[in-house]
Amino acid sequence: HLIFDVKMDMTRKARWVMDGHRTPDPETSSYAGVVSKESIRIALTHAALHDIPVCAADIKNAYLSAPTSEKHFVVCGPEFGQDNVGRHAIITRALYGGKAAGRDYWLFLRKFMHDKLGFQSSRGDPDVWFRESRRKSDNSPYYEYVLLYTDDILVISDNAEEILRKEIGGEGGFELKPGSIGPPSQYLGGKMSSVTLQNGQKAWSFSSGQYVKEAVDNVKKYLKSIGRDLPRRADTPTSANYRPEVDVSRELTSQMAAYYHSLIGQLRWIVELGRADICLEVSMLSSHLALPREGHLEQVLHIFAYLGKHHNAALVFDPTEWTPPDGDFPKQDWNFSIYGCEGLEEVLPDDMPKPLGKNMRLRVFVDSDHAGDEVTRRSRTGFIIFLNNAPIYWFSKKQTSCETSTYGSEFIAMKQACEYVRGLRYKLRMMGLRVDEPAYIYGDNQSVLANSGNPGATLKKKTSAIAYHFVREGCVRDEWRTAYINTHENVADLFTKPLPNGDKRWTFVSKILAWVAPHQYYSN
Repeated sequence: HLIFDVKMDMTRKARWVMDGHRTPDPETSSYAGVVSKESIRIALTHAALHDIPVCAADIKNAYLSAPTSEKHFVVCGPEFGQDNVGRHAIITRALYGGKAAGRDYWLFLRKFMHDKLGFQSSRGDPDVWFRESRRKSDNSPYYEYVLLYTDDILVISDNAEEILRKEIGGEGGFELKPGSIGPPSQYLGGKMSSVTLQNGQKAWSFSSGQYVKEAVDNVKKYLKSIGRDLPRRADTPTSANYRPEVDVSRELTSQMAAYYHSLIGQLRWIVELGRADICLEVSMLSSHLALPREGHLEQVLHIFAYLGKHHNAALVFDPTEWTPPDGDFPKQDWNFSIYGCEGLEEVLPDDMPKPLGKNMRLRVFVDSDHAGDEVTRRSRTGFIIFLNNAPIYWFSKKQTSCETSTYGSEFIAMKQACEYVRGLRYKLRMMGLRVDEPAYIYGDNQSVLANSGNPGATLKKKTSAIAYHFVREGCVRDEWRTAYINTHENVADLFTKPLPNGDKRWTFVSKILAWVAPHQYYSN
């Protein structure tokens, strides 16, 4: 049958696919692998830090490259030749529409990368591949990387184009789209480019501006067809003081509810592409997919109006080294604490590859909004992680329990951030990147910081015991250190509560995104 699709860059596509919906469901995973956005940001920051070229390409008719594990046939029509009409032809390739086609292609590609090209799959992200090589400039050892997002390839190597043309696209390899090979310009619906920063450092930038503009135009076109329009004023993503959980406006019709779901899906992808400045508001409105109301739809349209006004934004993966201010993160002596006799140290993976290249520092800002939900009184956790000076991950989500104090909600937020940091340190090491220092975590609750990083502190609230000991044990192992930062300087505030239009909001936005804030916020 024929299916129609709208790609991430808003281009239309149609293709013939097999009737996979008429076959039994496979018992194992049936999807092709995709590299995580976080891994892409890490790799681009690493490439800029070490001045390693980046090259991209698309695999042509990707699934058809792989043999199928399914048993299917087609009844031949006249397009197979008059002699074959009515005969049964066995399908031997992984056709689009087959329930296991994605998996078959993924496994075939993995075997090719490992057995033929000698790349190793990272344990931290199975779609990040690397192998040791030598730099052209000084013959020093380094890792070449290949990042695979289904049929989209990013190669980070001194020989990036040669790897694409002669190895991946060479004899016995895959057919690559000829015009797709070269420095990346479009990737996953965003625009990539190399930029030179004020300090002379080269970096990669990723802009979702084109996708955002197309999405906003499509919303305007649909609203015009039903006699509506986007809000005229939208200096912030949502209206001032709006709380979706107490909205009692009329429920949406089934048709408009489906449209609401579609808009939320687009906004969540825009957040994935880098628009961290709407992460909180999209998260809040995503909580009402089961019963969306007219007020919720109005606020979603308000976000699109904000994006239309501020569509020109980009993440810049600045690899410039960040140095912790003197006195912020002193190493504590835990020998005389309850952990002193346990000899706690950070456990390094036994199978991690040899780290190569320069050390990279992790910096985290964490915050919570205590009892912010006016119905359930649950708090919200927000944090953002920088690798050197590159934003690589942000998070905004309601906590799963109701905390009776600010101290409790802030400690839960600190624990959630530390849990993610532990996984991120594992990923970095399993990619062969050098992580010689603890992660540096800033928070704005002095009680939590005193109880997490001070060896002499004692637990005052038993309800926070798990978070208390988890965070403290990480400090003992020197996986992370914590320090205080004023709430007016804590970027994580952007992910816990809607901030009004003004200096605080735009200062935080300017620390994450380029070009979108007013010019004066980029003067430094």
